Amino acid sequence: MRLASSSRTLIVQPLPGIGDMVWHLPHIHAIAATTHSGRVDLLTKPRSQADRLLRADPTVERVLWLEREAGRHAGWRGLWRLVGLLRQAAYQRVWILHGSARYALASRLAGIPERIGYGVGLQSLLLSVPVRLPSERRHAHPILRADALLEWLDIPCPEPEPQLTLAAEDAQAVATRFAAWPTPWIALGIGSSEPWKQWGAVRFAELALTLERRQAGSVFIVGGPAERALADEILALIAADQGQAVDAVALPLEQTAALLARCHCYIGNDTGVLNMAAALSVPAIGLFGGSQPLWHSRFIHPLSPPSGEHGMAAITVPQVFEAFLRQS
Repeated sequence: MRLASSSRTLIVQPLPGIGDMVWHLPHIHAIAATTHSGRVDLLTKPRSQADRLLRADPTVERVLWLEREAGRHAGWRGLWRLVGLLRQAAYQRVWILHGSARYALASRLAGIPERIGYGVGLQSLLLSVPVRLPSERRHAHPILRADALLEWLDIPCPEPEPQLTLAAEDAQAVATRFAAWPTPWIALGIGSSEPWKQWGAVRFAELALTLERRQAGSVFIVGGPAERALADEILALIAADQGQAVDAVALPLEQTAALLARCHCYIGNDTGVLNMAAALSVPAIGLFGGSQPLWHSRFIHPLSPPSGEHGMAAITVPQVFEAFLRQS
C-alpha cells in the first residue's frame, strides 16, 4: 500500500531516551520524504532532548513535548490537554511509532484525518490506515517494528542506519574550546541509565591511563549532568596516577555530538551517546555486560564478557584496549 504525499505531518515517538530517538532517525527521514515540504513535527518526551539532538536536522520543523509521567499529559485530564495541543496545529497526518492506543485516540479526538500506527490491540480500531503488523513484529525491538511499518506501506527507507546531522556553529564551538588538546581524540562515555550497565570509575580511569601511556591520543570523559560525581571520581583517579584527561561532562547535547564527530573512537557503556557516536560514523566500542548488544549500525562494535562470564565487571581493561587497537 503506497500513501499519497501529505501536508502537515506529525510523528509521535514516545520512547524516552536519546538512543531511542537515534534509532528512529531513518524512519523519521523516510516519513518526512512523504510530505510536500519534506519536513515533519515531532512529539516526544523531554528526556530524549530531541530539540538539541535534532536541531540541525533539516527534516524536523518543530519538537513538541509529551509529558506523561506525572506531567501535564498524565491521566484523563492530560489526554484532553494532549488533544488540545494536537488540534492547534491542524495536522493532516500522524504517524504513531508505538503500539499504544492513547496516542491514536488523542489524534482522532484532535481531528487528524490520517492516523497511521502499528495496529496493535485497540490501536487498530482508531487508525484510518488499516495496518496490523505481523505477530512476530508486534513485540520486537523498536527498530524492527518501525521497519515493518514502512515496509507494510511501501515507504522507501534509503538510510540503512541512523545518520545524525551537526550544525556548523556547534562544530566550531567544540574545535575552539578544545583546541589545545592534540589529536587523535578518544571519547570515554561514562553514562548509564541503569546500574547494571555501568563499567565503573576504576576501570574507566585505568583505561584512560592505559590509552595515555600508549600515546593513543587525548582522552575525553563524556557524560551528562547526572555523571558529574562519577566524572570527578574518574578524573581524580587519573590525576592521582600522574595522568590527565579532558573534562567534557555536561556539555550541551549538540556540542557533545560535535565532540564525538571529531573523535577517532568512542568507548563506553550502552547509552544514547554510544548511539550518537555511531550515527556520526565514529567507531563506537560498546560495553555490553548488562544488556543485549546492538546490531543496527556497522559503526557499533559490541564488546561482551568472555564466554561463561556475566556482568560489566567481567569486561577487563586489557580486553577493551585490544578492541580499541583493532579499530585503530
